[in-house]
Amino acid sequence: MRLKKNLMIAATAATLLMAGAATPAFADDAGHGHNTTGDGSDRRNLSFGIIGDVPYGKAEIAAFPLYINDLNAHRELDFVGHLGDIKSGSSVCSDEYFASIRSNFDTLTLPLVYTPGDNEWTDCHRTNNGAYNPIERLAALRKTFFPRPGVTLGAPMKVDSQARAGYPEDVDFRTRDISFTAVNIPGSNNSLMPWSGLGQTAPTPEQTAEVQARTQADIRQLTDTFQAARRHRDRAVVVMTQADMFDLTLTNPAISDYAGYTPLVKALIEQANDFGGAVYLINGDSYDFNEDHPLASGSPWLAFYGQSTAATNLTRLTVDGSSNAQDWLKATESPLGSATPLVFERVPFTHPAS
Repeated sequence: MRLKKNLMIAATAATLLMAGAATPAFADDAGHGHNTTGDGSDRRNLSFGIIGDVPYGKAEIAAFPLYINDLNAHRELDFVGHLGDIKSGSSVCSDEYFASIRSNFDTLTLPLVYTPGDNEWTDCHRTNNGAYNPIERLAALRKTFFPRPGVTLGAPMKVDSQARAGYPEDVDFRTRDISFTAVNIPGSNNSLMPWSGLGQTAPTPEQTAEVQARTQADIRQLTDTFQAARRHRDRAVVVMTQADMFDLTLTNPAISDYAGYTPLVKALIEQANDFGGAVYLINGDSYDFNEDHPLASGSPWLAFYGQSTAATNLTRLTVDGSSNAQDWLKATESPLGSATPLVFERVPFTHPAS
């Protein structure tokens, strides 16, 4: 979903800015951020795959099982991440469709870490999506894709989740010496775009309350993951989200269309700087592969979000999606001592949709 409207109201944005003050949770070693899939004794380099914004439309839906076969064939992968948008923004958000994608996910022989996208819940108010209440669709997603909190889809892998707080989709885990987290940060201004399909022209109280609570949970998740990474002296932190908070495909973005992300950007800057090591933010949402440093000194995104402090150690990657979903992103850990902990390459699907 590419944000094009200027509908965000200043009062809601101001309220959300307060979410950045959420206090850290799960600070001890029994809490989040400490699940480890390897003890470090095996120095085989970590490798994982990332996809997002797929499948879109009939051709990709038909090809999606082949995409999964391609990923299954790469036995060197430790896990796969899906960055959300499991459908196009103009298709119906039905339980039947969710179940069909879940069936596809179940054929993965690798652990699958999935974070929801706006197309499968935030934007489901649209008439051509079925005119659903988005919060009800988020509950349906949780029921279908997170029935066993703390265990991935595909091949079971233990992860720590915020299920007790009501956010089973927010997870973290460690493998080798890298910390990972997936947080529910969708497009459509972090779910603040008005539910026009339900006759709304501004965010409803129900909608605003959901965004505020989820944003606070996201910040707790980020804080805990980075705390664990500091404690374990990890090489890197990888943050997986759906929303492109720094969308280069828009020539004149309006802060009113992005204000819902401000507390999250602030938290990323603070946590990245406290960590000091390499931070990778991997997102979907805008469909075109990109690698950049949106929070580096001199970046216009700092002023855009009203931030005076840079995070020079944060690298952002956007995966190909929609009609550009001809490949998947492969990340491989560099040998110890390398300046860059992870290297990335785009791997073409063997049977892309046509």
